[in-house]
Amino acid sequence: MMGNENTDETIKVIIADDHVLYRAGVKTALSAKKDVKVIAEADNGMHLLNILKMVNVDVILLDIQMPIMDGIAALPEIRKIKPNVKIIMLTMVDDHSMITKLMEIGANSYLTKTSDSEIIYEAIKTCFEQEYYFNSLTNKALLTNLKHRNEVTPQKLMQQEANLNDKEILILKLMCEEKSTKEIASLVDLSPRTVEAIRDKLKVKTGAKSTAGLILYAVKHNILDEEI
Repeated sequence: MMGNENTDETIKVIIADDHVLYRAGVKTALSAKKDVKVIAEADNGMHLLNILKMVNVDVILLDIQMPIMDGIAALPEIRKIKPNVKIIMLTMVDDHSMITKLMEIGANSYLTKTSDSEIIYEAIKTCFEQEYYFNSLTNKALLTNLKHRNEVTPQKLMQQEANLNDKEILILKLMCEEKSTKEIASLVDLSPRTVEAIRDKLKVKTGAKSTAGLILYAVKHNILDEEI
């Protein structure tokens, strides 16, 4: 019943990173924001998992490279303890195959540690409100990795099984272009509520569990390349 709702409207954040200065910098930057609060810090994945057993949190900033237990090992464990928490991976490396792997096993976004504080804040807010924060990094990774995968295993079968109509394909393409529900609604001349209903129907038809799953589906089945 409560779901993800916060009684005080403040998004609770934990930073897991072994660099004290980086944690301090992010924490200081976010302290200026009234709707976000850093409630705890961890210096490795094991430390983070222990904290998660004791506190409620909405969004975790999770560094990939940490001693004892890194972010990649911690990610599935976090999902077991807190299935609904949003997880933003932090890294120094722009690695396409790594980004895709992390998104597929439960990351909600992926930022380089050079991202400025406004981007981090925007990612926290967007993940909290809309589940995923896509940026040029994540999109390029998903597209290049999955197009490559398509070449290895050519298939259009599932797309035919899903049997999407033109309007559904158009909305799916617009979602892949990072358009918001409101933007899509005005472009296709429908109400935002109708667009949401079509998005939910797309999830049912394709078997995708999330917006990221729908985007993965669109790429896998070359929907982005189709003429409407």
